[in-house]
Amino acid sequence: MPDQPLRILQVLRAPVGGLFRHVYDLTEELAKRGHQIGVVADSLTSDALTGQRLRALAPSIALGTYYFPMPRTIGVSDFTTPFRVRALASRLDIEVLHGHGSKGGVHARLARFGRRDRVALNTPHGGVLNYKPNTAVGDMFRSIEHGIGVITDAYIYESAYAQRAFHRLIGRPPCEEAVIHNGLAPNEFDPLPCDDNAHDFVFVGEFREAKGIGYLIEALTDVKAPDGRPATLAMAGSGPEFEATRDRIARLGLGDRIELLGVKPVREALIRGRCLVVASLAESLPYVILEGASANRPVLSTNVGGITEIFGPTSDRLFPPADTAALRAAMQGFMDDPDAARAEAKVRLDYIRPRFTITHMVDQIEALYREVLARRRGH
Repeated sequence: MPDQPLRILQVLRAPVGGLFRHVYDLTEELAKRGHQIGVVADSLTSDALTGQRLRALAPSIALGTYYFPMPRTIGVSDFTTPFRVRALASRLDIEVLHGHGSKGGVHARLARFGRRDRVALNTPHGGVLNYKPNTAVGDMFRSIEHGIGVITDAYIYESAYAQRAFHRLIGRPPCEEAVIHNGLAPNEFDPLPCDDNAHDFVFVGEFREAKGIGYLIEALTDVKAPDGRPATLAMAGSGPEFEATRDRIARLGLGDRIELLGVKPVREALIRGRCLVVASLAESLPYVILEGASANRPVLSTNVGGITEIFGPTSDRLFPPADTAALRAAMQGFMDDPDAARAEAKVRLDYIRPRFTITHMVDQIEALYREVLARRRGH
């Protein structure tokens, strides 16, 4: 007898960044497999863009989209929203509650508390792990996470790095754990030629300190082609340091070498550069590297978070964060021998192609849903 479709509620705070990309891909693929999905999101941060993102997912959300208040830190609604999610789960006959991020994870698990007919899983996506140690807010959220581990049926980490960080900061949970990497769609492995007038390098990401933008601009200043032509860079994205970055580019006289593209989908940005550069000071398992590598682009990256899990046999090419000299050397290496960089990119692509697909990701998550649900029901 084939497995019966599941009734699943995905709970998250805000549909932004890699967290929403993960929820989107997971929900869409689960729906294709016949499962019934509902989504709970935050009503406090709902805006036109939020609505647009969730409407794009609507064909895969047979059980509907629901908005409850989830303040970023602690608020009165944190004591009422779990009861509302619980009532919704009962009305929809939900079997699996999957929380994403710190707030989504808390509400999903509190909504499951005391019920033997449903399970609750949590994917931290950084979440509570992002708060600095030895701070009041960070210590409070880590204490909460430690306490609700006993009502968690399974944790899913997007990288082994995230799992190690969880163990270090919170402890080993008293339940099932699984490392399940994010995945890409088949069309994301399609060849992606560069524009005829593409820059040497391209950056795609948020304009903030953690992305190492200052180190990237400083490193670029001295990088040249073998014929002496100064290297050029395209930068796509926005963020709190966008205007400061624009001003710095002007002050350094780099306006003719750095093009600011604004916000663009990753593949649209990638065609503007021959080599993707990631200068981040901290990451978990960044989609942008997966997307760059899947497009067979050479990728230069710092050795932070779970990036070694993507680079695989080419991990020795990673360099330290916050090291302008190392970043400059890597960029100059690409300019001096782009053929070697493309050969390395091919090795990396062959490594990620079978390991980082949406199908592979959802196969593992779906199996985990069924495993913990059968255990809770005593089967």
